[in-house]
Amino acid sequence: MVAAAPAAMAAVDPDQAALDALVRARLAEEAGNPAEALAALQSLASQAPDLPGLRAEMLERAIDAGDLVAARSAAAALWTSGDQRFDARLVLVVDAMRRSDWKGAQAYLGTAQDDKSGGDAISRLIDPALSAWVDVGQRARQPERALVAAATRGRPEPAYALEAALVQLAAGQSDAAVAAALETTPTDRLSQLVALRLVASLDAARQKDAAQTLRSRIALAAGEREDPLLLLPEQAVTNPRAGAAHWLALVADTLARLPKSNARLPLTFARAATWLNDQDWTARSALADALARSDRAADGAAFLGELRGPLPPVLRMRLAELTAEEGDRAAAVKIAEEAVTGDAPRSLLVRFADLARQSDDAAAAERAYTRLEAALGDGDDSAPLRATLLVARAELRLQAKDWDGAAPLMQRALALRPNDPTILNFVGYSALERRIDVDRALGQIEAAWKAEPQNASITDSLGWAYFLTGRTDKAVELLEQAQQGEPENAVIVEHLGDAYWKAGQRFRARYTWRAAALLAEEDMAARVAAKLEGGLTPQTTAP
Repeated sequence: MVAAAPAAMAAVDPDQAALDALVRARLAEEAGNPAEALAALQSLASQAPDLPGLRAEMLERAIDAGDLVAARSAAAALWTSGDQRFDARLVLVVDAMRRSDWKGAQAYLGTAQDDKSGGDAISRLIDPALSAWVDVGQRARQPERALVAAATRGRPEPAYALEAALVQLAAGQSDAAVAAALETTPTDRLSQLVALRLVASLDAARQKDAAQTLRSRIALAAGEREDPLLLLPEQAVTNPRAGAAHWLALVADTLARLPKSNARLPLTFARAATWLNDQDWTARSALADALARSDRAADGAAFLGELRGPLPPVLRMRLAELTAEEGDRAAAVKIAEEAVTGDAPRSLLVRFADLARQSDDAAAAERAYTRLEAALGDGDDSAPLRATLLVARAELRLQAKDWDGAAPLMQRALALRPNDPTILNFVGYSALERRIDVDRALGQIEAAWKAEPQNASITDSLGWAYFLTGRTDKAVELLEQAQQGEPENAVIVEHLGDAYWKAGQRFRARYTWRAAALLAEEDMAARVAAKLEGGLTPQTTAP
């Protein structure tokens, strides 16, 4: 058998083997399995090493899979061939920094060039900080010089200036760092996040007064710290690898927040950040989110779950949300409740309540809403949120068919916000569904509609109220308007079909019900099917 192996291998068609590897790579990529796709591409490279674009794709899959060895190999091959694309350069810089090869890292950083992918713009964003941190590693006399030069060119000036102070502090230049920190005011979100990292580093360097002064200028840090990154433990930056990781993680988070941004860049920078410092909480948060945005929620959850020791509450809540995305809602609720033990911030309680509701765990959601309401003050500024919480709690009671428990909550919400159209509509429509005090409910919905006539949901409520009170022509007019606003809302479409039938427009009613049947969930689907079979009856009228 061993002697026959070479002959059998020789009989394999190289072109067919290459095609098979390419197909395996594509299927694995479509299935969201970058490690398997990378293995197939590596097999393809052994068959057709000069295939155009192969090394670039191997680099991307290696970054996706978190395989630094494979990423470094692909990046080096691209570099040798003259393709100095920014992601290859980033991987080579990160690899050099991991090995404390500061001269090698600086050599790669000095080769930025324009490319069609927009890598030059990205380089301008990351290179000053990376160069400065490399200079810290090289013990340069002025490691901040690249950041200072970048700060004079405009945005993001405060972030660069504050990062320069962080670099000086890590280099042991405390006096210069304090002076720079105190003369720079953080403005945008990025600069405020850099400032908070600088505050932690100043504290660690026993520069308490400077840290306190800088913190007082950070708007994000004032009051309740609801920004997800602000809920992470504060971490000082004390060495160049940690410094570069922190900057790349912030860039990843910033890019992910841009309108219409893709997941590729945030994932690339977050992966690079964790390769440099896998204990950086911002990097871990950015990578988990980037994986989720790439339709890899399971990988994001696994990445967070693999950490030894306790997760910060905000990352534990993110783990719960990713677990829910993967379908294990019971486990997600348990993880989420662990995230809000103790004195949890308001934003985490809201996220816990939302997750519990989506998981049909009404008891857990009620616990979250009750805690939120108890945490509110008695001032007028808390009235809107308190009313919203009362409505949410009432909705839970209504889902449990507990009208007697829901009604007092709704009345308390109305007392707090008597002119709020959303609350008026919710209270009125809830009564309307149960045919309780229909005239009063109609008045509440009319008041809501006068405030927001363009709101399709409120327009539907008013149209349905007119249907139930016998004003069919006005009902049809309003329900048609609502359906135009939300054509895929199954409730509105069913209401319109019922109104058409009552108005004598039987053909249009059946046509509309068929449309509702395509959108309906189980209970509605059965009711609509009965109407299509036997027409509208009191028993098949929408609630």
